[in-house]
Amino acid sequence: MSANKTIAAIATPPGRGGVGVVRISGQDLAEFARRLTAAQAPKPRVASLRRFLDEDGSVLDEGLLLLFSAPHSYTGEDVLELQAHGGPVVMQMLLARCIALGATLAEPGEFTRRAFLNGKLDLAQAEGVIDLIDASTQAAARSAQRSLSGQFSQAVNAWRDKLVDLRMLVEATLDFPEEDIDFLQAAKAFERLALLESELSALLARAQQGSLLRSGLHVVLVGQPNVGKSSLLNRLTGEDRAIVTDQAGTTRDVLRELIHIEGIPLHIIDTAGLRDTDNEVEQIGISRSWAEIGKADLILRLVDARTGISAADHEIDARLPQGVPVVWAFNKCDLLQAPIAYQALPNESLIALSAKTGEGIDVLRSALLKIAGWEGRGEDVILARERHLVALRTALEHVRWAIEQARQQQLDLLAEELRLAQEAVNTITGEFGADDLLGVIFSRFCIGK
Repeated sequence: MSANKTIAAIATPPGRGGVGVVRISGQDLAEFARRLTAAQAPKPRVASLRRFLDEDGSVLDEGLLLLFSAPHSYTGEDVLELQAHGGPVVMQMLLARCIALGATLAEPGEFTRRAFLNGKLDLAQAEGVIDLIDASTQAAARSAQRSLSGQFSQAVNAWRDKLVDLRMLVEATLDFPEEDIDFLQAAKAFERLALLESELSALLARAQQGSLLRSGLHVVLVGQPNVGKSSLLNRLTGEDRAIVTDQAGTTRDVLRELIHIEGIPLHIIDTAGLRDTDNEVEQIGISRSWAEIGKADLILRLVDARTGISAADHEIDARLPQGVPVVWAFNKCDLLQAPIAYQALPNESLIALSAKTGEGIDVLRSALLKIAGWEGRGEDVILARERHLVALRTALEHVRWAIEQARQQQLDLLAEELRLAQEAVNTITGEFGADDLLGVIFSRFCIGK
């Protein structure tokens, strides 16, 4: 991506529409507009009705032309928008004319990358743009908008500023060791470090909540054949997505559905009933089921309430991955003659329900959110990406090491841990970062953004 060239792209989605937009960014676009329309240069930030002309002077289309002069534009450069009729042929004709006038076809994310490089957005805000576009729920969209407006960056920068203040004191003490001052006590270093750890832990918790809004949670239904996994999937989605019969082994392959609970996307994965079988097709389905179980964020473990946990269930449980949260659902409770006495299952949720009647489904939804760690604080979560979480965790680890070095009066090591913590959080906003990191981030954007 060259910052010197003029770039152009269709900024509206493919297909037919009432209005389509071609966006251009570069230098001296007032002259570019004059050549495109054979009319006087437009006034900045004033919409004007113009005819867009081909090289031979024929009219390609008629629409609105808007010029945003640098630096008061999205990219920080001159930006020109052509708002024309939204037919795909018209859009391509206008784009081809812009290319003929000297523009280069924009790469994915190039407009937003220029905004970042020109100081209009920091890196976290730039990522908020694509998160807002990709948001699948209202909660995710609101959180992305907060990131785009800079709330995430402000929280990171406020924490970093406190870190920098402490770093300056530590570095000054190292530069003037002859000063007869108990630095750690005089600078209240332990109190400051404790505050840095507490605030960063809270910021990480908010980011982890927001990570659920972005990517959701993969919930795998696990159980023996005919315990009601497909019926439960249908109940959760509100549609008959899975075939349900009384015959064991009906589900032969993995079935995926996306549902939303309080704005949180949950990827519900129905699997084949786990049992020993000689049927080759069913064996393949069971093998795929175990593969999905190995990738689960949460296991929804189904048992027939009439029989409880059997020896076959214990065999299944022995193969489940360690460390994955489990919600036990005792299904078909509507068929019980008397309440069943459930055995205790430490550290796991246990719910009685009926996929057929809907009894206990609301309790299950709440349990899924609780075990996922969602606290329902939708107005202050941060729509974080995995790299944000890694950066925050890394910074928190260095702060904790810094506390340990302070206890041991190792000021040089304390200074180094604080420096590494600052480097970690700086990668969130992009104060410095490798070009390959920027390339990966902006390549995910759509053309024209």
